[in-house]
Amino acid sequence: MSRRGENIYYRKDKRWEGRYPKGRKANGKIKYGSVYGKTYNEVRWKLYPLKIEYQNLCELNGSLAITMKEWVEIWLMEVKDSIEIATFSSYRHKMRTYILPFLGEYPLNELTQNHIQELVQRWKKHPLSVSSIRVNLQVVKNCLNQAINQGHLIKNPCQGIKLPKSEGKKIQAMSLNQQKQIEKAAISYPKGRGLPTLLALRTGMRIGEVAALKWENVDFENDLIYVSHTLQRVTLEGRSSKTLLIYATAKTAASQRTIPMGENVRRWLWEHRKSSKSAFVFSSGEGPCEPRLITYHFHQICQRAGISGIHFHQLRHTFATRCVEANANISSVSRLLGHTSTQMTLDTYTHSLLQPMVETMQLMEQAVS
Repeated sequence: MSRRGENIYYRKDKRWEGRYPKGRKANGKIKYGSVYGKTYNEVRWKLYPLKIEYQNLCELNGSLAITMKEWVEIWLMEVKDSIEIATFSSYRHKMRTYILPFLGEYPLNELTQNHIQELVQRWKKHPLSVSSIRVNLQVVKNCLNQAINQGHLIKNPCQGIKLPKSEGKKIQAMSLNQQKQIEKAAISYPKGRGLPTLLALRTGMRIGEVAALKWENVDFENDLIYVSHTLQRVTLEGRSSKTLLIYATAKTAASQRTIPMGENVRRWLWEHRKSSKSAFVFSSGEGPCEPRLITYHFHQICQRAGISGIHFHQLRHTFATRCVEANANISSVSRLLGHTSTQMTLDTYTHSLLQPMVETMQLMEQAVS
């Protein structure tokens, strides 16, 4: 038994049930919530404010009332064919590890700025670095923007979120003495396996770019290296222990760049070319030498050099620091590193620029004394 137009029913268990629309399901059908009571009037009084509340919520936030977890699965399938496999794998990992455990059960149109702000605080206590928090938040924002673009949501709750201040930690470059020790150990390391370390130190290439480098991209006639691809291992969909090595085009136009070879780099690569039987500069059999193997050899080189606490990405920072210390043009340094802007380079290497600025001030003081 029900009352016409009110969605209030008398149940077999002798209770009254009232249903109210909470929004829409993924297929467009209405999603209902329910309230219960011993009498018709009790349910009617419970139902009325909920109908008003959810009517206002749909008007302000949007109509899609499926959970965040459900929407993320839809979103991932929609973007899968338009992004790199590595990017897709990164999105999925971040969603499953850092986002869905906390937001997964919230209906999409009930997510608020407060929910997102609380999540940022959780990340901060985890603790995650400020840069990781920014990346995670951008993934959430991209996901919800898709819902906005499709008319499911009206506004993005990620807007206006307060992020923690940068901890100010910079990846430290090696000292010149440490660099010389590492280079000496890398040169003597057997079978040319120290060359990726040398290349990163002398060109600023990222480990994935070093691993992906092919001989066709090394121009000995003009002494140039053409960086166009990257190599990385990603987790396969739905299989936490299964991975795949991905050879892909470099992400940004800035990452696809030309790097001049210095005399030592040219000589090292030329000698290595004589014994190479692969299309890849650094190979394992006929295939490429993947980043984790390059990292393994790098740590062996560090041990030989008697240096600890150094990771591979510091080689790139060391290259940039040596360039800045040599008073190189910051725009040229930025292009060599494949940064998208000179501001990014300046923000990263402010500490390296300080000494030349001090020297400039001293020269100015001497000139006016």
